[in-house]
Parts: sequence; C-alpha cells; structure tokens
Amino acid sequence: MDKALEELNSFFGELIAISSIYETQAWGKGDQPDFLNMAVIYKCADSLEEILRIIKGIELSVGRQPRKRWFEREIDIDIIFYGETSINIPHLQIPHPQMHERRFVLVPLHEICPECIHPVFDKNVSQLLLECTDTLHVDFWKEN
Repeated sequence: MDKALEELNSFFGELIAISSIYETQAWGKGDQPDFLNMAVIYKCADSLEEILRIIKGIELSVGRQPRKRWFEREIDIDIIFYGETSINIPHLQIPHPQMHERRFVLVPLHEICPECIHPVFDKNVSQLLLECTDTLHVDFWKEN
C-alpha cells in the first residue's frame, strides 16, 4: 500500500485527504485472508480514461497478478467518485456501482468525506453507511 500510495502521489500530486487503514473481511469469497483497505482523495484534472490507465499501471508495478474475480490480490485500486460525475461504460463505472453495498469502501470513505454526495442516489456517504446492510467486519488497523 505504501508503494502504491507513493506512485499515486507522484502521478496525481495534490493529496487532499487520506483515511486510516482498515482490516476487512474478504467480499464475495469468504475463505480468504482479510484485506487491508483505505481511501484517498486527490485534486486531479486528468480525464477518467487517463486516471484509469495510470491506476492499472500502478497496480502492475506494485505486483498485481491476474486472478479470477473475488480472489485475493496484491492490490486493487478503484475510482469510487470523480467529483459529481456519473459514467457508465463497459470498462468504467463512476461512482463505483457496488460502493453503497460495501462497508469496506464506505467506512474509510466516511472518515475523510462523510458529506460527499453520491451523484446517482443523491445521498451523502454518511447516509449510505447508515443504510448499508453489509455485515462483514471493517476494523481500524492503523492510522496513516
């Protein structure tokens, strides 16, 4: 995570906020080790296509290996929000289409931007977290 964060900082520059790191149960396939999750906010003027290209490159550079869906992985960087943008194309959906169903996304996001508005649901992160029915554990692991 440290290496990925260094690379994100080198590409995107202005880090606005960073959450603590949380230990979370694996989503979708429970017979795996727990994951570590965090959220960051950058001020960025790059296009979503360029951001996605950079993120996929960072994942590869820190050792991500191809695996089946829901299997453990070395790193997974997702774009959750891009301002108030909503986009739905085959290889990119913003906001992340399952973010509101996943505590491992909402808890760190809530730490750094509880008032951020989901542009499709018109609810803030605090509201989404309160309404989330996910019961998988999300535990504080360490402060950044």
